[in-house]
Amino acid sequence: MNTLNETISLEKIYKAQHQIKDVVENTPLVYMKNFSKRYNASIYFKREDLQIVRSYKIRGAFNKIKGLSKEDLTNGIVCASAGNHAQGVAFSCQKLKVKGTIFMPVTTPHQKIDQVRMFGGSFVEVILIGDSFDDSSEAAKQFCKDHHSTFVHPFDDLDVIAGQGTVGLEILNDSTSPIDYVFMPVGGGGLASGISSVFKALSPETRLIGVEPEGAPSLTTSLKNGKNTSLKNIEKFVDGAAVKRMGEITFELCKRQLDATNVISEGLICSTILKVYNENAMVVEPAGALSIAALEKHKDEIIGKTVVCVVSGGNNDITRMEEMKERALLYEGLKHYFIIRFPQRAGALKEFVVDVLGDTDDIAYFEYTKKNNREKGPAVVGIELENKEDFQPLINRMKEKGFLGEYLNDNPELFRFLI
Repeated sequence: MNTLNETISLEKIYKAQHQIKDVVENTPLVYMKNFSKRYNASIYFKREDLQIVRSYKIRGAFNKIKGLSKEDLTNGIVCASAGNHAQGVAFSCQKLKVKGTIFMPVTTPHQKIDQVRMFGGSFVEVILIGDSFDDSSEAAKQFCKDHHSTFVHPFDDLDVIAGQGTVGLEILNDSTSPIDYVFMPVGGGGLASGISSVFKALSPETRLIGVEPEGAPSLTTSLKNGKNTSLKNIEKFVDGAAVKRMGEITFELCKRQLDATNVISEGLICSTILKVYNENAMVVEPAGALSIAALEKHKDEIIGKTVVCVVSGGNNDITRMEEMKERALLYEGLKHYFIIRFPQRAGALKEFVVDVLGDTDDIAYFEYTKKNNREKGPAVVGIELENKEDFQPLINRMKEKGFLGEYLNDNPELFRFLI
């Protein structure tokens, strides 16, 4: 049984590497010329998005299931996941001819649900329940009790952590020079626990940085409180790393082995996703972009260093790209929403376009309904700028011409209601 006193030995991780070698890809460690130039460092991406299930999760899932006894498999296996662990389990079930029941949050992107069904085929059943991973996990554990099935935890399990740790072995094996920094995403903590176990043993001088989304900082909060802490509410956008509570084992390992943690805003994550796609033709999911986004937060200290970013997955739903673009523009200060008080007279809109908007400013959103018997009518207007420095001149012109009503970007509740 897993206990908090247990650790992940190198022997256990090497054993996992041997056990999964015929199924798991040894993904490339790629030198990124554009990022290296931007940050004046040697930046490498560990491309776990190139796994057959497009994430590292296949490593831990296959290692765990392959090691189960016939008795453990009698009533099938069960897991809960926001997507990537589910795909790893589904693929493993089909490969090993094991019956699996997979619980996923209702909010999981359709792309990930479809992939789970494709990889698992007739060997898996998908049950959508709850709004978050934690909700699905509770339902899955109850199902295990009712049907005497074996639960395959997505992160809080020594065999799963050992499987994820093989990422660290590959990084060190493929690197041609000492590694100064490793940035890795943290959700439940399985990947960070596994990689950090390897590096603390084989490359203790490397600084290990765990990276979390701002909307679900479970590790950062727990470290601040001195104990593993459940978050009351989380932002689910970074679905691969959005958990209310990380594992008990993984928290202890991360607390001991990580050198620092960092929290990244969802806006910067989206900006990073678009940048990587436009510059490198790589499709990364929000959780997969966490480690890359962290470069911006550490840009001063990584100058001249060798840095590895673990790109944990590439299961990105194309239907989310518009939302990602919107979040990125807002974060970069290039898109702004206002309530504009238009005089209810002919020519008012023309005056706004000609006298208020700059030459490169663009109206990206406009909603207005004329109100009778009112001197002015409010309109919700979204304006996209070419440069963030154009914002203050725009505000000055709005004030001068008497159009400025209310700035919505700084009013989250009203902003979410209207946009």
